[in-house]
Amino acid sequence: MLLRIFTEPQQGATYDTLVAVARASEDFGFDAFFRSDHYLRIGDGDGLPGPTDAWVTLAGIARETNRIRLGTLVTSATFRLPGPLAITVAEVDAMSGGRVELGLGAGWYEAEHTAYGIPFPPLGERFERLEEQLAIVTGLWSTPAGERFSFTGRHYQVSDSPALPKPVQRPGPPIIIGGGGPARTPRLAASFGSEFNLAFCPLEVTGDQFERVRAACEVARRDPGSVVLSAAQVVCCGRDEAEIAGRAAAIGREVAELREHGLCGTPDEVLSKLAAYAALGAERIYLQILDVADLDHLALIGEAVLPYCAAL
Repeated sequence: MLLRIFTEPQQGATYDTLVAVARASEDFGFDAFFRSDHYLRIGDGDGLPGPTDAWVTLAGIARETNRIRLGTLVTSATFRLPGPLAITVAEVDAMSGGRVELGLGAGWYEAEHTAYGIPFPPLGERFERLEEQLAIVTGLWSTPAGERFSFTGRHYQVSDSPALPKPVQRPGPPIIIGGGGPARTPRLAASFGSEFNLAFCPLEVTGDQFERVRAACEVARRDPGSVVLSAAQVVCCGRDEAEIAGRAAAIGREVAELREHGLCGTPDEVLSKLAAYAALGAERIYLQILDVADLDHLALIGEAVLPYCAAL
């Protein structure tokens, strides 16, 4: 099992803070640094210093790191047009030397749309747009150099595009599809996904959704093993109860609640929970780090948890 660091910068983080977390993630041996793609703080608080654009920051971090994978969990299809999105991600892929992954979803947080003047269609239309975006982005990337790409959909039309630039990774960066929808989401994962991710769900729910994705792959005549399965969970790890309680308090959570709904406890407790997700087929876990100033937290996990994950 691979461990990836997952941050929520809209809750309050500067670019410099994100660079520090990404470098620490690389130094401590984690597989990837991911970030959410939101423009507004979720929940109470002032959100200072304000949101950072996901792909702008990942472009900078691409030049400040050497090994770790970089990506979004997930970019909202409502934020960007599909053609420019394909160009942006391909360019960051080049800047990173081929280390980028694109998580793409339908979008859900209406308040950030109204706060920044972004249209927020009804759910059905958002899923239609997501599917067309996936077809366009992957189509642009996979079109051979020198050929043209066209697409006619209900919401987007692409005509005679040179489909440039090409990403370093061929036919394109891995696509991550996530969510708990019982039908459309598994189908999209089977059609377009290199990886399927389910965030912040208990083991039973995660296992059920993994099975739906496997079944959707069978319907699509795709090898279910070709889709990487992953989960995301908040993490709160400490050497003892006092350290665990301190880290829980720093993110405004209760230890008992975190133990029930996240990866919380001593390194051995966290490893036990990770093993349970591995038994369901999860190959990667995204560790949601809510206190991005606490680099000692990353160091502890890197020292006392990460080395034992290869055997899960």
